[in-house]
Amino acid sequence: MTIQQCRFLRGVFAPGAWRACVMGLFLATLGLAAMGGSGMAAWAQTQDPDVKKGPVTDDKPDPTLRGRSDKERIATNSALKQELKGSYKTWVEQDVRWIITDQEMSAFKHLSNDEERDQFIENFWLRRNPNPESPENEFREEHYSRIAYANEHFAAGKAGWRTDRGHMYIAYGKPDSIDSHPSGGSYDRPMEEGGGNTSTFPFEIWHYRYLEGIGDNIDIEFVDTCMCGDYHMTIDRSEKDALKHTPGAGQTLYEQQGQASKADRFSGGGLEQLGRGPGSEQNQSKQFDRLDRFAKLQAPPVIKFKDLESFMVSSKILTGPPFLFEVRTDYVKITNDTVLVPLTLQIHNKDITFNTKDGVSMGTVNILGRVSSLTGRPLQTFEETVAVQAPSELLAQEQQKQSVYWKALPLKPGLYKVDVVIKDVNNPDHVGRWERSVNVPKYDDDQLAHSSLILADQMFRVPSKDIGAGNFVIGNTHVRPRVSNGVQVPIAFKQDQNLNFWMQVYNLGIGDNKQNGATIEYQVMDLATNKAVLDASEQTNRMSPNADQVTLEKSLPLASLQPGKYQVSITVKDGVKKQQFAESAPFTVE
Repeated sequence: MTIQQCRFLRGVFAPGAWRACVMGLFLATLGLAAMGGSGMAAWAQTQDPDVKKGPVTDDKPDPTLRGRSDKERIATNSALKQELKGSYKTWVEQDVRWIITDQEMSAFKHLSNDEERDQFIENFWLRRNPNPESPENEFREEHYSRIAYANEHFAAGKAGWRTDRGHMYIAYGKPDSIDSHPSGGSYDRPMEEGGGNTSTFPFEIWHYRYLEGIGDNIDIEFVDTCMCGDYHMTIDRSEKDALKHTPGAGQTLYEQQGQASKADRFSGGGLEQLGRGPGSEQNQSKQFDRLDRFAKLQAPPVIKFKDLESFMVSSKILTGPPFLFEVRTDYVKITNDTVLVPLTLQIHNKDITFNTKDGVSMGTVNILGRVSSLTGRPLQTFEETVAVQAPSELLAQEQQKQSVYWKALPLKPGLYKVDVVIKDVNNPDHVGRWERSVNVPKYDDDQLAHSSLILADQMFRVPSKDIGAGNFVIGNTHVRPRVSNGVQVPIAFKQDQNLNFWMQVYNLGIGDNKQNGATIEYQVMDLATNKAVLDASEQTNRMSPNADQVTLEKSLPLASLQPGKYQVSITVKDGVKKQQFAESAPFTVE
């Protein structure tokens, strides 16, 4: 049994089995396996909650006190899993896989009906809400933003959330620093690893200054031994050494001086196969600390906030003279069972009532939004205040502009009712309401798919501290959608602007070479002349060769285009899956 095999026990056998496996592995490294079968069985009996406790004697064991066999445990857990289907199975196995505790997992699997499961999921997020008095759950929003980031940056022949780097990012967030060696190559070992120079596989070391429940100055090492982009978390710092098994190469300082041989690395029986060097004698004494830290990192993060029994926000919807505004909805996949639904609200400043004081004109709009099931059950609520101010002498110019508000909602696939109400604070009877049904799409693994095609008036990379968070931020990109001024009215741009378009492609086929093989074709058509003003293409294996998901981000200056009507089209042809789709969006240049 290896440390990697132990990791897969979690969620397959009893909740405590994977911890027992890790501890058993550690005991074996210390030579305690000599305790013998009965000694280890007795130790396991005290650690495994599935084993009924009883006196340990040399007599024939009482069959009523025996623990369940592995076969019985698998059968029992399989029976429980069969009860979880559809969205509930996806939620527990994908959405919250890295943050749900063993106790919560066990409790969820033993619920008897969907009503209990819905209540469990609601309380699951509420007990992690950093601000229970707020209608928004920052923890949940941050969690799904992390999943989206992991899928975009860590995919390697499998979804990014399934990888070890994705696991750590989702569970603990962005590290404080990353020591990245994406090409491997020459590496000077620190003295605690034996010193000397060697060549390595690609690897990264993530450093966290502090992780609650784990400690200070946490280093997590990931190694890509297959050279295919799939970095796995390792407890053995020698695993990145590409010359470890090459005689005479990559020697430590002691090996170069003849004070040790390379064979010594493989004779100690420890968790790591590091060579001897100055200060390396302490490596053996630190093995328990490394193993303990590894086990804690694999466990769900500590829950910081107390459990709450219920939570609901109700607000009175005002009526009065119409306050017109536009809303745009987009869809971005996070997991198979969770979709990010950004709502972009556009308010015309000329419709806002401004008060002028001390040479400054100020207008304020309150926004109230609510997402409900078709039966009327409130699911999410959000509130925001948008303030617009300008020097009084520039008020006329400010009133010719629009104010844009953005709210990203993580939702499961399905049909919802969305209500948005806005109120002019300086004119309390001036209100507006937007009410629509929203059909959130479901993304299946076997079907080539895509997000919304977003035409944006702003698109740029955000600072590392803002990745996955903030208004108009999707992953590591600020994307502010351009909103149409009415139903069936194309989105309008000016000649001095750039046409920015953004879209993600999902479920690309991965070939036997562990690479994708799709062609992306871009076209901008002048609808008046029916001629293409842009016709280009690119290959996904030159963008993100090992990923099943790619992000398309393009900018086109509009200065060279004549005023008129145009259409941007994107066609994706997957050579591995033999599937394709085309998506288009009209726009005008003024």
